Amino acid sequence: MIRTPLRPLARILAARDRGQNPDAIEQENLAQRHAEMASKSRQQAEGRLLVLGGFFVCAFLTIGARMGVMATSEPHEPLAYTAGAGIAMQRADIVDREGRILATNFETHSLYAQPPQMVDPHAAADQLVTIFPDLDRERLIKDFTGKRKFLWIKKKISPEQKQAVHDIGDPGLMFGPREMRLYPNGSVASHVLGGAGFGKEGVSAAEVIGVAGIEKQFDEYLRDPANGNAPLELSLDLTVQAAAEQILDGGMKLMNAKGATSILMDVHTGEVISVVSLPDFDPNDRPPPPTSGFDPSVSPLFNRAVQGVYELGSTFKIFTAAQAVDMGLVNENTVIDTRGPLRWGRFAIRDFRNYGNEMSVTKIIVKSSNIGTARLAQQIGVESQREFLDDLGMLTPTPFEIVEAKGGKPLLPTNWSELSAMTISYGHGISTTAMHLAAGYAAIANGGRYVSPTILKQDGPKYGQRVMSERAAEAGRRMLRKVVTEGTASFAEVDGYQVGGKTGTADKPKPQGGYYDDKVIATFASIFPSHDPKYALIVTLDEPSIFSHGEERRTAGWTAVPVASEMVRRLAPLLGVRPQVDPEQVTAITLTSN
Repeated sequence: MIRTPLRPLARILAARDRGQNPDAIEQENLAQRHAEMASKSRQQAEGRLLVLGGFFVCAFLTIGARMGVMATSEPHEPLAYTAGAGIAMQRADIVDREGRILATNFETHSLYAQPPQMVDPHAAADQLVTIFPDLDRERLIKDFTGKRKFLWIKKKISPEQKQAVHDIGDPGLMFGPREMRLYPNGSVASHVLGGAGFGKEGVSAAEVIGVAGIEKQFDEYLRDPANGNAPLELSLDLTVQAAAEQILDGGMKLMNAKGATSILMDVHTGEVISVVSLPDFDPNDRPPPPTSGFDPSVSPLFNRAVQGVYELGSTFKIFTAAQAVDMGLVNENTVIDTRGPLRWGRFAIRDFRNYGNEMSVTKIIVKSSNIGTARLAQQIGVESQREFLDDLGMLTPTPFEIVEAKGGKPLLPTNWSELSAMTISYGHGISTTAMHLAAGYAAIANGGRYVSPTILKQDGPKYGQRVMSERAAEAGRRMLRKVVTEGTASFAEVDGYQVGGKTGTADKPKPQGGYYDDKVIATFASIFPSHDPKYALIVTLDEPSIFSHGEERRTAGWTAVPVASEMVRRLAPLLGVRPQVDPEQVTAITLTSN
């Protein structure tokens, strides 16, 4: 830095020569230096003030903008909503195989309160209780007059209820938009759909999540925006499902049963066209789960088709006969020793009545002989029987795509002995679900190949591994047909549809062990049309009882069979199965040739 001297020599000498005062030069330079220093200091101060002013302006703008956003937005419930967490509101529809809506979304509103803004909390509470009788007036008043700044009143309200609350006119009562799950068909297919509820919630949005059934099993798919809101297509046929529920409900009441289930399955694709469990519920207003210590099967939430693990009795006999034929041990006409009782150690196997000392394999199935079936099991052997039932999927939970199916784990003997094999051959000592039974009968119907039961629409046959030869499956179909034409399922005959099936009546086990003397599980497992099977139909009644022909009847032939017969009669036309009518003999006409 170059500094100018206060008394420059050249100017001092020149001033003296002119007779001027040299001190004036020094004063002039000093004043100039002070002026320069003041100007520099002023510039520095102005720069600092400008920067500080800029900071203050930015701060005030930020605070003002945030206050504006808060003033124009609705408050969020702190306990129900996490800041920064987005709420996915969109959820794909669920449709049946024809594209008809089973589950969709519906716009409604929620009701909440901000007590500090309320004008008359007591009057508001009185009127809210009138609109919503389930609310507690004293609790509302306590919340409205306390320290709470936010309060949920109702998560979902109807348009009529919204208008009634609006008419109260209290500024502290506010509404938030909601998107809820709607099941337009009410209780139809309720156990399949399951239901949905709210996940993350704010006053302006709520996340819809599945809580049971298909809604929970495919929750990730239904919530994924990447799917473009493409609906989830089920194998169910809404028309068939509604008709099946109506028929089964009527049959359950007529037979005085406490519960019932039915399954209609395509034997080539594994598609479940209809699955019913009664009693049922409305997923729009899903009831609470049963409390601890409560028998789950009493709850309407209990899905008997996939969760109900029961001994299914004589319906298993056809598996034993088909396996024996498949192994080449017998054919349909092979005569088997049926003298009884058949003793194994201290145990004795008996028939419902004395059928004679010997019967053919076909007759064993037609008359439902426990002794004859046990004799076949002895020939088959323990390991072969177990492997065969495992191939049929009887030893593990079914792959049916609803979350409840995982709980339908079969109950198997701890020690699979020869006695176990004998009792399992006629459906005792092993407990499975109706869905297991449907898959087993589908294998017999389609020529001996396993098909996995599915609730999703398929685009063609989905055959799995071969579990028996075509010859054995065909023999099984013929035997099932004779059960209807000559045996215990005579009430199952439907003109034009050639039903084949097998009855099963199993004593119901007690929770503490043993069996009831007067309670049974009655099942009819069937296929139709038997000459070219397309569908397997399972009907099971829990504790049926009907008074007929002078006595009380509980067996499947008197209870489950008539219900299944009515189902075939009503559902077959809906499924497009054309009846096969035998041509009548033309009488009183003589054909001649020219």
